[in-house]
Amino acid sequence: MAIVVNMPRLSDTMEEGTVAAWLKKVGDKIEEGDILAEIETDKATMEFESFNEGTLLHIGVQEGETTKVDELLAIIGDEGEDISGILNGGGASTEGVKEEKTEKDVTPSAVEESKETQTVSQELPEGVIVVTMPRLSDTMEEGTVATWLKNVGDTVEEGDILAEIETDKATMEFESFQSGTLLEIGLKEGESAKVDELLAIIGPAGTDVSGVAANFSASSDAPKKEEAPKTETKVDAPKATPSKKETKAPTPTPVTENGRVYVSPLAKKLADEKGINLTKIQGSGENGRIIKRDIENYEPAAGAAAVGKFVPSGQEDFDEVSNSQMRKAIAKSLTKSKFSAPHYYLAVEFDMDNAIGFRSQFNSIPDTKISFNDIVVKACALALKAHPQVNSQWFDDKMRLNNHVHIGVAVAVPDGLVVPVVRFANEQSLPQIGAEVKELAGKARNKKLTPDEMSGSTFTVSNLGMFGIDYFTSIINQPNSAILSVGAIVQKPVVKNGEIVVGNTMKLTLACDHRTVDGATGAQFLQTLKGYIENPVTMLV
Repeated sequence: MAIVVNMPRLSDTMEEGTVAAWLKKVGDKIEEGDILAEIETDKATMEFESFNEGTLLHIGVQEGETTKVDELLAIIGDEGEDISGILNGGGASTEGVKEEKTEKDVTPSAVEESKETQTVSQELPEGVIVVTMPRLSDTMEEGTVATWLKNVGDTVEEGDILAEIETDKATMEFESFQSGTLLEIGLKEGESAKVDELLAIIGPAGTDVSGVAANFSASSDAPKKEEAPKTETKVDAPKATPSKKETKAPTPTPVTENGRVYVSPLAKKLADEKGINLTKIQGSGENGRIIKRDIENYEPAAGAAAVGKFVPSGQEDFDEVSNSQMRKAIAKSLTKSKFSAPHYYLAVEFDMDNAIGFRSQFNSIPDTKISFNDIVVKACALALKAHPQVNSQWFDDKMRLNNHVHIGVAVAVPDGLVVPVVRFANEQSLPQIGAEVKELAGKARNKKLTPDEMSGSTFTVSNLGMFGIDYFTSIINQPNSAILSVGAIVQKPVVKNGEIVVGNTMKLTLACDHRTVDGATGAQFLQTLKGYIENPVTMLV
């Protein structure tokens, strides 16, 4: 019996996962408890184990690929079992198929999705292309048809403008990447649809596509990947749409107004790559528009290939790196914090002479080594017990004053930043804090932190002193009310007992959420913190 394994939810905030590595391959025997794959979540890379036995029959997400929680990850079953019915929604029966469930997450069965797909999936008539609502901007979720430039029955050539689509950012031209006859229009002018829903159907003249349109519409809740093929909707260079009067102006040559040449995005890209002057080209598209074939067939006169075009000696160059799940999660959480919590900042400078001497003496004890960061974490923990308002958390309907102290320690990793948590930091000794921070930081850099080790903080410390940064501000790690930014210890002239002497100071900045921590409350916390850090022996009393 085939078992559908879906992308598991391995953290409370996980929405999608990336397969970092498969530890099994198709055909391998799977035992309960075997590690199937390493999954990169928004917080860490975690091992995903099988809760069933059988043979790995199918891998649905390749290494490096990403899919949403509850989407097909793999299929386990009996060796040689026919799973075509699960994969394409037709053919072999999916009756009796069950879904693998994990202890961390119980996902909905894929059987119902498969059955839904069977009821609406059909083979497309030869030459028929389903055109879906394209994604014309990075934030676009749905589009509105502003104007159709083709009617049902019109002949469509590759590069022709089908319609003007209103997105969340602008009204943009959408060109066809296929040739044929416009057989069906799925949206009337002024109507809206989500990205990937039916926009139009193109194919051989006279083809009956009523069933295709009806089934596609009926399957709006079914997995899109199981439906009809879709055309490429990549747009090379977004641009505002000209007015209807300009678009439909009847002229056999490229229409220019205020220096503008009417050209399809694809043709413009090709012209730029080849260094072709667009004003020298006769357009063969609708209303004289320059399209792809005009660029491909253009033969400039001798010596006139790039008239008036400056050819620079340099070349623009860049590398694109896909955002990791961790980077996406950081962007989402910090953006929410910065624009929802009213941040304000309190900056102080502490005398570190006593702390330097204290650390030196403490580390003289055999098998003992503490850092200045350990001293700061311990001092914060004790000060937070004295000022529970700073140790609070904001929620929409309440404020939580925490009696326990769990301090998050920001750790830089190649993909961004993670915040493992030192629990009950006020009850731990300096060596205990040092050992735990070291262990958690090592796990963070090796992507081995568990969700529990990164959750539950009530306050956060971010230290960039080891990088030579003497002053900075941080964004609050919500739902916490504050975060402390710690700079480097700097040797500088200071005034002591009325004399200028060489001293050691450290700058700290407390970012507070004004909904929970007033200015005076934050200042009082820093005064208590100052007493502990400038006289660290008091932390041992």
